[in-house]
Amino acid sequence: MMDAKELKKLIPRGESSHVEFKESFSEEALEIITAFANAGGGILLIGVTDDGSIKGFQPGKETLRVWVNKIAQATGLNPAISKVQVETKTVVALTIPESLVKPISCSGRYFKRVDSSNRRMMEDDITRLVLDKVGITWDEVAETRAKPGDLDTEKLSVFRALCNQKRRRIIPARDSDKAVLEKLGLLKNGKPLRATMLLFAKEPQRWYPSASLKIGRFRPGGIIVDDKEVGGTVFEQIDGAMDYFREHLQTRFEFKGTPSRDVIWEYPLEALREAVTNAVCHRDYLDVSQTQIRWHDDNILMVNPGNLIPPLTPQSLLGAHVSKQRNRKIAEMLYYAGLIEKWGGGTLEIIHSCDKAGLPAPKFKEDQGALWLTFPHTAKSEKTREKSNEKSNEKSNEKSNEKVLCLVTENPAITTGALSTKLNLSVSGIARIIRNLKRKQKLRRVGPDKGGHWEVLPGPGKAG
Repeated sequence: MMDAKELKKLIPRGESSHVEFKESFSEEALEIITAFANAGGGILLIGVTDDGSIKGFQPGKETLRVWVNKIAQATGLNPAISKVQVETKTVVALTIPESLVKPISCSGRYFKRVDSSNRRMMEDDITRLVLDKVGITWDEVAETRAKPGDLDTEKLSVFRALCNQKRRRIIPARDSDKAVLEKLGLLKNGKPLRATMLLFAKEPQRWYPSASLKIGRFRPGGIIVDDKEVGGTVFEQIDGAMDYFREHLQTRFEFKGTPSRDVIWEYPLEALREAVTNAVCHRDYLDVSQTQIRWHDDNILMVNPGNLIPPLTPQSLLGAHVSKQRNRKIAEMLYYAGLIEKWGGGTLEIIHSCDKAGLPAPKFKEDQGALWLTFPHTAKSEKTREKSNEKSNEKSNEKSNEKVLCLVTENPAITTGALSTKLNLSVSGIARIIRNLKRKQKLRRVGPDKGGHWEVLPGPGKAG
């Protein structure tokens, strides 16, 4: 029970997500009680004005009993009620614990606490609480609309191979696809889970239209010079985003005293891949927004629907922290496929990769119901930026050369057709670049066109 000493400490702190002041008891008080129960609990003080002044409230002989009945009838709750005497005035304190059974309604309506105010719950808010109540995540619910033919057996086959390659979940070749899905817990009463559809469906966006990535290239003034939507399965979205980065990010080469060269990307690919993987794995799929990747001149910003799951905070992501999966089955399958190396360690890998590349530490924040991750770029002086813009046309050919060398370094057996697709250039354009690189003694072909491979050379006068 609250006493005067506790009350005097509490009131100066003002209203918050766990404290509310009211001059009198009303229907709004019932909504506040419901909102507290649906959140982390709270205290409602009757007889205190919005600015924290103690006005006092003198309840009648039956007043508190009437309140108890009203609360029980409207919400089914039974908060602790106490009268606190502060000098000559009385304040009534109602202490509402967080409900173990959510959501709690108020006369058929549902409310949640947002900072120091109450808001009516939307359908997705109620769904989240119901899922939490029964102990399952969104992706563990069966997709009852789906049929067996909606799954892509080839995509499942690739996943099976990855599992065996990483040896995190050995899948016998003799097992049928249905048996595999059942053993992995991806079927419920014969129906695929939502996770199954996002991982292996032929057309995942047919079922979940907003489950995709939106990538945009922005210039100063908010001008969009390029944008791309990446759909498909979770795996295809990760690969599609990384293909976009490889195609558009600038690169340079560093020689380490040997004929080989290191490819240095404008932003570390390891960090970007980890960030994209975390995004598609942990986003809130009840939110109708897409995951956005906004590439500006001085940073790359990723905006992912859904706040962090308590007790996680943006600050906690900068150090060792517990793992909280919003989508348990998707996280589990990404782990088996080798895309998640260590649960709870993804943000640390991102920070380490940026530090290793000499870039500033990434920044995390929560805003507008989403997690914002910013990769700052190394700052350039305005004079340097102007010179860079003046020479951009002159360097365009050199950039194409470097991108080809980078892709060839990653995959010496890559074909000209694959280079054409990845760089969005014609086959004849790729052939011209290769001739130019051969002429500059930077690239040579070893073996026949079919079955041979490329070898990147240090170039004239640059041997280690």
